[in-house]
Amino acid sequence: MEENQAPQNQIDIELSEEIAEGIYSNLAIITHSQSEFVIDFIKMMPGVPKAKVKSRIVLTPQHAKRLVKALNDNIQRFEQVNGKIKDVDQNAFPLNFGGPTAQA
Repeated sequence: MEENQAPQNQIDIELSEEIAEGIYSNLAIITHSQSEFVIDFIKMMPGVPKAKVKSRIVLTPQHAKRLVKALNDNIQRFEQVNGKIKDVDQNAFPLNFGGPTAQA
């Protein structure tokens, strides 16, 4: 095997600096059709009535299920090291992020 070839069971993944910085999201909206799942990652800011979709990921149903399994596995590992993650009320939608309301 040549030095610059990846072993057969490895994938050579490139991560640009821009993508490596990541995008902050504090809301995700998931929709689906028969053939795909769409996850919109949104950043909401306190006192701003309009939020923008910062990233959209489109997955096949099989990949969506794999993502759920991978997230569950990683959450379990995280909680083993760091303790239980506090679960918030699913029905609450904190538009003020729990802090004081801004006044001008």
